[in-house]
Parts: sequence; C-alpha cells; structure tokens
Amino acid sequence: MGAAMAKKPDWEIPLVAQPRPEEFDFDLDEVLRSVVGLQAHIPEDAFTAQTLGTERAGSGVVIRDGGLVLTIGYLVTEAESVWLSTADGRAMPGHVLAYDQETGFGLVQALGRLGLPALELGRSSDIERDDAVIVAGGGRRQSVRANVIGRQEFAGYWEYLLADAIFTAPAHPFWGGTGLIGQDGRLLGIGSLMVQQVTERDSVRDINMIVPIDGLKPILQDLLTYGRQNKPARPWLGVFSAEREGRVTVADVSARGPAAAAGIKEGDVIWAIRDESVTGLADFYRKLWASGPAGTEIPIEVVRDGRTVWVRVKSVDRTQLLKTPRLQ
Repeated sequence: MGAAMAKKPDWEIPLVAQPRPEEFDFDLDEVLRSVVGLQAHIPEDAFTAQTLGTERAGSGVVIRDGGLVLTIGYLVTEAESVWLSTADGRAMPGHVLAYDQETGFGLVQALGRLGLPALELGRSSDIERDDAVIVAGGGRRQSVRANVIGRQEFAGYWEYLLADAIFTAPAHPFWGGTGLIGQDGRLLGIGSLMVQQVTERDSVRDINMIVPIDGLKPILQDLLTYGRQNKPARPWLGVFSAEREGRVTVADVSARGPAAAAGIKEGDVIWAIRDESVTGLADFYRKLWASGPAGTEIPIEVVRDGRTVWVRVKSVDRTQLLKTPRLQ
C-alpha cells in the first residue's frame, strides 16, 4: 500500500523550549525521527464518541522495525481509520492492534513501510526527579525540553489508576501519545494528560502526566497476540468520580453503563464496597477490582441526600461495549 503526502504540522514549540542537540549524548534528530503524528476517525455511534470525540490527533513512537507504533490508547479506541504521518511529510494508514485498559497504552501497526528507526525501550524505574528529558511530539520543533518534577500514584476519574505515574514540566501543549525520551535516547514513557499543579507560591502551572514504559514490557506480547492482556478483565461500572477530602463523589455516570442501570446517580458519595469503607479514589478502584472479574455483582453503599443506600451493580467488561477495529 503506497504512502501519500501528509500536511506538515502547522504548529511548533517556541524555540526557547525546544531540545538542543548539544544537551544530549545521542543523535537528537535521528531519535526524534521515530516519533510520528497520528490521526484517528471514530464513528459517531461509538461508545467513546461523546466523551472523547470522533476526530482525535496526537503522536506515537515506533518501537519495532516494521512500523509498530506505541501511543496512548484513548486516541485510537474504536477508530475506524488511523493515519500515521512522518516528519518528512509522508502519510500511511495504520491498523489498531491493541488498547490496554489498565495501563492506557495503545498499539498501531503501519500498513506499509514507514522506513523509520525503532526507539529502544529504556527503564522508567531509573528516572529521578530533576532529570532532563524530552517530551517528543515529532521533530525538534514539535518537542519540548523538560524535567521530571515528580513520580506518584495517579487516580483518574474514569476508573483508571497508575501506581507510579511520571510528571514533567514544562508541559507539552499536544501531549497525547508523545514520547518521553531520556538522557540516553531511549523511550521512557508515553504522554497521557495535561494536569495542573499548585506550586509552593500558590500559583498554578500546567504539567504532563506520562505513563511509564516499564508497564508495557510484561504485557507487550499479550497485546500483540490477543489485543489485550491475557487474563480476566477488571470489573467496570461506568462512573466518573472525584475525590475531595478523602470522599469519593460520583460526578457523572455513563448512560450505557451498569452503574446507571443499577441506579447510581450524580452526587452520590461512594461510602463502601462489600462492607469495606472507601477512603479515596485509588482505594475505591482497588476495592472494586479486588471484588472479582468483570461480570461480578458489586454491592456498593452510597450516601444520597444524607441517607445511606445500598446498590448492587452488575459489573461488565468495558471492552465489550467498544467497537472493534476493522482492517483497512
């Protein structure tokens, strides 16, 4: 399948924030060639269309010869078409191979010859605070020279938990699927979010949350073979939650999810799961996932209008609600 010409990015990082070759002991431009642009189109009736949109764009990183691209999974979940673009202006269709709900990683296979080097995987466990890194969304003009500012647990409102997320600053403005590249030119993580941090002077700054690459290594073969981890799926409720002072409040529910069907409502406070009190968002997820595989009925105690209510939610495997990719 031949490659077409792609539009070059119409944005670039300010020169002062771009990485400079003299700051790194590797061929910066050669390493950045492994980062590609990614565009995905999702059907309007897809489960994630309302929350994530039908046109998604970001980046990905070539991690194996032959055009295997690692990205962040929300860009490509339920995609009916994916296009990869290179720094030299070529475009090529891709096929979604996998989306891992637990880590958030996604895999795309180029349907043609990208002719780009594969970036070697590093060890994200070796990253230390203040390390100089690159958050790469393409070539130098689409990449940010940054520093690691912290590592800590991250609980997302969409039933997502990372035990050891990496945070960098300054933030890349187009963070989705960017490659976190370390001082040795190896891939250390994939960009997932932009979040805000309150500094010691009570000002707010934007930072990036990165999914560490060490989470990919034990599951990569499963993703290539099965499109997911080869184990029972976690139970999923379809709640969007927020934590405040240790209390977990339901901010919204997925209209097609099991929580809505069971009667959980916006504003409910998640008080307990199976008679065990919930002390925070991460604790909520851990207790939920420890209740059994997808399909398990989960007894949940909520506080609503000052009264305690017990709700039994028949959990599901979220992937069963998603459209599967079609080979283009």
